[in-house]
Amino acid sequence: MFYTKYPIFQSVTGKLSWTHYCELLYISDDDKRGFYEKEAINANWSVRELKRQISSSLFERLLLSNGETNKKKVLELALKGNEIAKPEDIVKDPYVFEFLGLPENKPMMESDLEEALVRQIEKFLLELGKGFMFVGTQQRVTFGNIHYYVDMVFYNKILRSYVLIELKTIKLMPEAVGQLNMYLN
Repeated sequence: MFYTKYPIFQSVTGKLSWTHYCELLYISDDDKRGFYEKEAINANWSVRELKRQISSSLFERLLLSNGETNKKKVLELALKGNEIAKPEDIVKDPYVFEFLGLPENKPMMESDLEEALVRQIEKFLLELGKGFMFVGTQQRVTFGNIHYYVDMVFYNKILRSYVLIELKTIKLMPEAVGQLNMYLN
């Protein structure tokens, strides 16, 4: 099976373990296998993380996320790997939080979502994308002697900027967008 997928042994990188390749061998689509191989190398995924990304259908999610233009981009990633040219290349979209073990169809409070994410911060950082570092939760921002609290704050060392996450478990309302703009300003 290994020989049929990698007939030219020099095309196999030494940056992945044999166990990584054993997982990759079961992916029949060459583009999909190439994508996971490149991402595993670039993001330094463990075998467990590679399995998680395959089972959560990262490749398919990326293909579906932004229409035809994104399909070309994902297939390009399968060949070249991830090249960071702009901030959008660092942050994933959409996110999948299956690792939290929360029921999908049950409404939840923002505080419960935040608590679950903090308990699983390593997996959450991997889901966010490349270069993220956790700063804290409920970080206070003061404007005009009034205190506001940002749900989660990260720093991205590649972008050299803070990333503020305001969790919403309901439909995004204009006042929430205004709150985010206030934080940015």
